[in-house]
Amino acid sequence: MTRDKLTVLIADDHPLVREALHQALDDEEDMEVVAEAGDGEEAVRLATELKPDVVVMDIVMPGLNGIEATRRLKQIAPDIAILILTAYDDDEYVLGLLDAGAAGYLLKSARGRDLAGAIRAIKSGESVLHPNIIAKLLKRATVAPAKEHKDSELLTDRESEVLRLVALGMSNKEIADKLSLSQRTIKAHLTNTFNKLNVASRSEAIVKGLQWGLVTLENIEDTDRG
Repeated sequence: MTRDKLTVLIADDHPLVREALHQALDDEEDMEVVAEAGDGEEAVRLATELKPDVVVMDIVMPGLNGIEATRRLKQIAPDIAILILTAYDDDEYVLGLLDAGAAGYLLKSARGRDLAGAIRAIKSGESVLHPNIIAKLLKRATVAPAKEHKDSELLTDRESEVLRLVALGMSNKEIADKLSLSQRTIKAHLTNTFNKLNVASRSEAIVKGLQWGLVTLENIEDTDRG
């Protein structure tokens, strides 16, 4: 594997789909497809062995489906980001994917350049979630507030502030402008946050922040006004 490139594993039970995705990513100079898997079990095995940066995961596969494969892989290798490919965009369905540990999702109607863009966004700490989905995550958290996690003090005050702004749907540039910091500094704070929360993406950081009580509707409103 060429480690200066983004490494990708493709998991889909249709050979023609895998071939099309592989070809689309082969055209990207900064990406390398390191393996293909035809089902969830194979995806987990290959990803555990090869440690790609991103797994592009179909949902409907024989045996272990994409959601369960995502859940299992995140338990084994939390630093691997998983981008779900799905034909469904129902909000509750997508929220379930995020709970399983997905970094984001992309509809199967997307073009090759959209897939490549989503992979880059995930690894640069940017969001691949629609703001409406983030809003629904926050709304759901207000219905069932999280209890403070024993590791909730792992983040510094600045890292917590950045995470709350992320939960508002702000981009790295918007956060940098608001805090009068460089985008490189914001990315460094996010990288530290991902490591401390044991996640691989912005979306997972939001979900875990909500689960741990680091992000609440009240404290992000306070951060937004600050």
